[in-house]
Amino acid sequence: MNDEAQPVVLHILGKEYRVVCPSGEEEALLTAARYLNKKMEEIKAGGKIIGVERVAVMSALNIAHELLREQSKKEGERELNKRIQTLRHKVEAVLEECRQVDP
Repeated sequence: MNDEAQPVVLHILGKEYRVVCPSGEEEALLTAARYLNKKMEEIKAGGKIIGVERVAVMSALNIAHELLREQSKKEGERELNKRIQTLRHKVEAVLEECRQVDP
């Protein structure tokens, strides 16, 4: 596998951007660029935000909010799983005690 950086052409809001990314990461970068472009197009289509810079900032804020919400959801799921495991161990310990007392 070639570890050299590869040039990739991205299209965002009708403009072309040439960026370099690690070999093998091109498709991930293109997917991210398509997602960003979609978000920016949505905000631009809303008509309330004027200027590419403001559209970019609002898109970045929305994407950051989505990311943080997903991370929080995953953290909540991890905490719930920990609590379930703790309860499961307690129930198993009680059942084991009952088996020892009442053979």
